[in-house]
Amino acid sequence: MQILTNPHRGRGLETAELAEVPFPSTDAETPLALLSRCPVASETPLAEHELFGTRIWVKDESNRMNLGSFKALGAAYVIAHIAAATGKEDLSQALAGRTFVTSSAGNHGLSVAAGARAFGANAAVYLSQEVPESFAKRLEAKDARVVRAGTDYTASMQAATQAAETHDWTLLLDTSWQGYTALPHRLMEGYLVMAAETVRQMPEPPTHILLQAGVGGLAGAMAAYFRAHWGDAPEIIVVEPDRAPALHDSIREGRCVLTEGETSDMGRLDCKEPSLIALKGLARDADSFALISEEEAFEVLDSLAKRGLATSTSGGAGLAAVAQMNLGPDARVLTFLSEGPA
Repeated sequence: MQILTNPHRGRGLETAELAEVPFPSTDAETPLALLSRCPVASETPLAEHELFGTRIWVKDESNRMNLGSFKALGAAYVIAHIAAATGKEDLSQALAGRTFVTSSAGNHGLSVAAGARAFGANAAVYLSQEVPESFAKRLEAKDARVVRAGTDYTASMQAATQAAETHDWTLLLDTSWQGYTALPHRLMEGYLVMAAETVRQMPEPPTHILLQAGVGGLAGAMAAYFRAHWGDAPEIIVVEPDRAPALHDSIREGRCVLTEGETSDMGRLDCKEPSLIALKGLARDADSFALISEEEAFEVLDSLAKRGLATSTSGGAGLAAVAQMNLGPDARVLTFLSEGPA
C-alpha cells in the first residue's frame, strides 16, 4: 500500500478549475426528512469488530433499502427531491413521462432505476462492455432501459451525456465537472443520511476514518460531515485502487488530473477522473490518500465473510487498507462496508 500525506489539508486546492465548484454539503436534515417518507428506509447497522489487531466500527450498507449499497441514498434521493418539488399529492406518478439517464459500473445505476420507477419516470442506463450481463439483467428487472456503449466507463458516460442532449433527458451522474454540479451536489447530500446515522451510532469519535473512493462522492460527503461534527481530531484516509489513483494523483499534482491504468476488480472504484466537488472537499478535509493493490483488496475477503461482513473488493477496500496499517489496539477505526458481495 502507498500513502500520500495531503499537503493541502485545511485550506484545500486553490485552482481556477475549482473556483466555481461548491464544497460538499453538510446538511443531513433535508435528506433525512425526505427519507422518512420512504416505506423501505431503515437505519443500517454499525458494529464493533476486533480485526487486524485493532478495534474497527463497520457501517454495513449491504442491505440499504433492498439495493445492497449506500448508492441507494444518492440518485434515488435526487429523483425523490425532484418529485416532491412538483407539489403533486400522488408522488407515485409525479414524474410520468420524464427520463433519467446515467452511466454506471455498479450500484449507482440501480439507484437511478429504483428512483425513476418509484415516481413514475423512465430510466436509461448506459453500460460499458466491462460490466457483467448479470448486472444488466438486475437493471432491467427494475424496468430500466439498458444500453451498451463503449469499452470502459468513460465511454459509457460520454454516450449517456450525448443521449441526454439528443433526447432532452435528465442526466444524473454520480460525478461532477465544470458546469455540471447541481445534481451531483444534491446526490452527495443524500449520502449524508449515512453520515448522520454513523455519528449517532458511534459511542465516541473515531481516531481514524477510512473512506474508499472512485470518483469520490462517498468519501467527499462523509469527510465534510465528519469534520463538521468531530473536528480535526480523526485522521481521515481516502482509499483507492492503485490502478485508478484519480484523487491521489490530483492531490499530488495540485490539480484535477485524468489517470490511466489497467482495469481493477474494484469496479465501483475503478474511476480514472475525480468528481470536482469531491476533489474540492477532500483536498480540504482528508489527511492522506492511500492506494491498495488488487492482491491487498482480495486478501481480506475471506476473513470479512467469516465475521458476517461478506462484501466485494470495492465494498471492503477501506478494511483492506486497515489490514495494512498496523494501527494497534488503542485506535478506534471507522470504516464502511459500502456494498454486499459482488
